[in-house]
Amino acid sequence: MKTVLMVAEKPSLAQSIAKILSKGSASSRKGLNGACSVHEYTGSFMGQSVRFKMTSVCGHVMSLDFIGKYNNWDKVDPAELFSKAPTEKKEANPKLSMVKFLQVEGRGCDYVVLWLDCDKEGENICFEVLDAVLPVMNRTHAGERTVYRAKFSSITDTDIMNAMNSLGEPNKNEALSVDARQELDLRIGCAFTRFQTKYFQGKYGNLDSSLISFGPCQTPTLGFCVERHDKIQSFKPEPFWVLQVKVSRGQEHPLTLDWDRVRVFDREIAQMFLNLTKTSREAKVESVSKKEKAKQRPQALNTVEMLRVGSSALGMGPQHTMQIAERLYTQGYISYPRTETTHYPENFDLRGTLRQQANNPFWCDTVKALLAENINRPRKGTDAGDHPPITPLRSASEAELGGDAWRLYEYITRHFIATISYDCKYLQTSISFSVGCERFTSTCKEVISPGFTEIMPWLGIPKEESFQPCERGDKFTVDEIKLQEKQTCPPDYLTEAELISLMEKHGIGTDASIPVHINNICQRNYVTVESGRRLKPTSLGIVLVHGYYKIDPELVLPTIRSAVEKQLNLIALGKVNFHQVVEHTLDIFKRKFHYFVDSIAGMDELMEVSFSPLAATGKPLSRCGKCHRFMKYIQAKPSRLHCSHCDETYSLPQNGTIKLYKELRCPLDDFELVLWSSGSRGKSYPLCPYCYNNAPFRDMKKGMGCNECTHPTCQHSLSMLGIAQCVECENGVMVLDSTSGPKWKMSCNKCNVIVHFFENAHRVRVSAETCEVCDAALVLVDFNKAKSPLPGDQTQHTGCVFCDNVFQDLVELKHATMRHPMHRGGQGRKQGRGRGRARRGNPKKPKDKMAALAAYFV
Repeated sequence: MKTVLMVAEKPSLAQSIAKILSKGSASSRKGLNGACSVHEYTGSFMGQSVRFKMTSVCGHVMSLDFIGKYNNWDKVDPAELFSKAPTEKKEANPKLSMVKFLQVEGRGCDYVVLWLDCDKEGENICFEVLDAVLPVMNRTHAGERTVYRAKFSSITDTDIMNAMNSLGEPNKNEALSVDARQELDLRIGCAFTRFQTKYFQGKYGNLDSSLISFGPCQTPTLGFCVERHDKIQSFKPEPFWVLQVKVSRGQEHPLTLDWDRVRVFDREIAQMFLNLTKTSREAKVESVSKKEKAKQRPQALNTVEMLRVGSSALGMGPQHTMQIAERLYTQGYISYPRTETTHYPENFDLRGTLRQQANNPFWCDTVKALLAENINRPRKGTDAGDHPPITPLRSASEAELGGDAWRLYEYITRHFIATISYDCKYLQTSISFSVGCERFTSTCKEVISPGFTEIMPWLGIPKEESFQPCERGDKFTVDEIKLQEKQTCPPDYLTEAELISLMEKHGIGTDASIPVHINNICQRNYVTVESGRRLKPTSLGIVLVHGYYKIDPELVLPTIRSAVEKQLNLIALGKVNFHQVVEHTLDIFKRKFHYFVDSIAGMDELMEVSFSPLAATGKPLSRCGKCHRFMKYIQAKPSRLHCSHCDETYSLPQNGTIKLYKELRCPLDDFELVLWSSGSRGKSYPLCPYCYNNAPFRDMKKGMGCNECTHPTCQHSLSMLGIAQCVECENGVMVLDSTSGPKWKMSCNKCNVIVHFFENAHRVRVSAETCEVCDAALVLVDFNKAKSPLPGDQTQHTGCVFCDNVFQDLVELKHATMRHPMHRGGQGRKQGRGRGRARRGNPKKPKDKMAALAAYFV
């Protein structure tokens, strides 16, 4: 029996699709990476009985990056990143071992059916999956087709079965357009980011951003926000005058009339009109017009409109809205949420989709009325050729979804019902008055038929007091005539919804990437989100954009990125060559980069006005090993030490606290050590500022603290304090935290595992001797006499943390509370603790202690 491997984009999707295709008969098991399950069943495929294996990836399998040496900011000229620096595909999440998992499941399979999301990113992931599985699949006869692509827009029985019965092929051109975007964004973004980050962080201390990033889409996005800020700052209010008249007739409600001239900007002229009218005691009706008007129902919902409404009406950021929509999609509540289309296909089952909502108590009356009356034909929208508009697939309740998920689902459902409802019809009555020689108007709207506003009441016509009948020639008493002075107002800061509209209009990003770009400018501290989800640029964001305008406006204007997006779309359509587009675009930006570097003084002049130089920032903390003067600790991101005398800056571990470490000095360079800590429940270790930035030994890398230092005799080094290989990760070593007493602990110098032991002990030291069973270093513990767990009056004991029976009940494994992902990368030493391990080769993991420690695991 042949085997068919089927791969979806997320584990939850794989489960739902397998359940539909197998009619609930699939058996499930966990994959080797623990994140993805495999659902197996037998069925028919291409006229033969086969075994199906349905599994998934977790988004992209691979990501694009430079090869190792080009990731070193200090040794690579950013200009080399445009052409010289080779790139490679690396596993997007190495911890998931996704390539190995796919190869294990794909080995021996005869066919592969790709159920990835049906957009350009999904097509790209298709080929990442194929690169992993095709080499291990069974060989085929010449010309035999083995690769199939399923196209679907929703997780419903009908859509999934139709997709399975009409399998196509993955689209190589669309995948290539994603490859092109990835390479352009990587090379252009990294080159500019590295240069300006190193340049400005080496000069200014209060930038408060760990990365001064540039992005071909991110920077124009920021540009829109700063452009609005500049309009606000340069706005000069102008006074204007409005003539306001109130009239009444008998006991009827008084009317406030609108001046037909609206406003005038000259006070003397305004006063003249007041003088001409204030003597009049009557307002004469010159005309009465009544006109039936309609407020159009909305078009079908696409991604951009959903993001706009999510921000403006629901108060949710675009990225948060997108995450919720994706979850609703994978759970089968809504159709695919990434689409540019606002037109329902001709064969779309509008009645069937509406019927799903007939019993929902929130809108059942409206739905049943529509089904009884016959639904209205939706407005004609735009067919982008991707996916149908976003619609609900099944009914849900607030208790079922809860919180923001319910609010978004409710909007999507109400919007869908509104698209097939009738227009809102109302009667607009306008009465024109003359007061002296001036004309005034009063308007009233009365709803005739609410139409779609019944289901979307926030878009309804505000209720107004209707006019009493009147005819031309009728006269009203003038109750009040006055001149009001007002001022023109500046525009407000851009809302997220307005920014999304600008990005869509100018072709910046895609429906999928727009939320990411907006989130990036917030995360980089270029803008802050104010009340009403308005985006206010920070000083850093403003200076950057003004600097780009000063040097090369095209770096921040949307025009050049919009042109690139058009080229990428042509790659997806197979109309232009992938390599030619990439090379041409990189050549343009490489020239711009060189000009930017040569002209950086123009941006620096703006920086000087807004930010403080390093020498004037921070507080004295530790002494420099070169000049022995105090270096200043700069807490603003990225935290670092600066010696103003030597004009040197030393980077530090991020997302923790830094303090002086007992005024002790490094034996190699005489710099005072500092102590980094992630908190009382986390890790801490000392480090030498110079060694941290300039690895002293060949087996070390930049960014290593004393807990990874291989100095053979320094009392703070891994060689002296290392105890054993980590009980969880591959390359880590458990190192004694000599600062942790009396709540003693050792922690892994790679991952976030910590082991608490010997609480209230007076002193803990690492012995030069090792355990004969597990090869871990022995520890010597001095207990307080009053609290000693040792028999009799003993206060000292030497033994193995993992194997000694006396110590067994005094050891507790935990995960450190970290404020961040691990603050540095790099491979560790595999020979474990220096002094004892070097003689014995690789250390062993403590045998049988994994289970023992797991009993204490929290």
